[in-house]
Amino acid sequence: MNEILQIGANALPELAKLLLRPAISQVFVLADANTHRLCYPLLAPYLPEQHTVLELPAGEEAKTLASCETVWSALTEHRADRFAVLVNLGGGVITDLGGFCAALYKRGIRFVQVPTTLLAQVDASVGGKTGVDFLGFKNQLGVFQEPAGVFIEPRFLQTLDPRQLKSGYAEIVKHSLIADAAAFEEQRRTGMFVDDWTATIEASVALKQGIVAQDPLEAGPRKLLNFGHTVGHALESYLLTQPGREILHGEAVAAGMICEAWLSVKRGLLSATELDQVETFLFSVFEKVHFVSLETDAIAEYALQDKKNSGATINCTLLEGIGRGVYDQPVTLHDVAESLRYYHRL
Repeated sequence: MNEILQIGANALPELAKLLLRPAISQVFVLADANTHRLCYPLLAPYLPEQHTVLELPAGEEAKTLASCETVWSALTEHRADRFAVLVNLGGGVITDLGGFCAALYKRGIRFVQVPTTLLAQVDASVGGKTGVDFLGFKNQLGVFQEPAGVFIEPRFLQTLDPRQLKSGYAEIVKHSLIADAAAFEEQRRTGMFVDDWTATIEASVALKQGIVAQDPLEAGPRKLLNFGHTVGHALESYLLTQPGREILHGEAVAAGMICEAWLSVKRGLLSATELDQVETFLFSVFEKVHFVSLETDAIAEYALQDKKNSGATINCTLLEGIGRGVYDQPVTLHDVAESLRYYHRL
């Protein structure tokens, strides 16, 4: 099966056609407790009559090797062979973890992504990154593996609470900041007041696909997509260790974008006016992430495990103007901590 991308009302009917192909022996659906309850009823009419649903707990805490073992055990117990297909129905946790499980089971079975959150629809399900968290570090284990198809149905967004929707919107803002200044201006005008997300998703996915096509394995330009993530992942990972203080991925990325935009100003790449535009807009959408100043060094330490690093050098993606990202910018642990202190003072 060649990779297929479908966005909009035709997505699930096209998935149904794919799953009827004779080369497929079994169909498995991987969902979490929420997507099984809220999203599976919408998907079920498009699945073959004979299929098996596998359920994991919801949340980032389930993005572990232990969850992978649960999936692999279930596939083994159901005698899934190399002609089976895994349908990943969920947000970034399910699409990342499900793709990882499929890539390793019997050295690789096919999988398709049916993303149900805005975050997964514009980012996590597109581009072939899979993975799980390990020892408290985000996506520490993973492989690049393209899905057989990505089927994006915006109606799934109606199952989200506003906080989850906003989390995904952070990635849309990120795409515009690194590659499309006009799109950022449009977002400043309209924000999240969108009746139909289809066109916004299509534009954001097209932008990401264009970058990934140049650099599928993240050796160069694909690193642009990590803007906001060096500091954001550090903040997200640290707060995951603090029961009751966990934040969503997009909330961490929004904070990270402000920190990394500030670092861009410090490097002389971005103007203070542009930083103010980024800050003002992001704070108009996202609540400030709270931490105490004494925690900044501990949070910054997590950046040492960032996957873009080279040896002891922390490589960051910065902005050399709105709409123009620049990757492989070395920053120090002190720089990361200072950016967090700047954010804390805002």
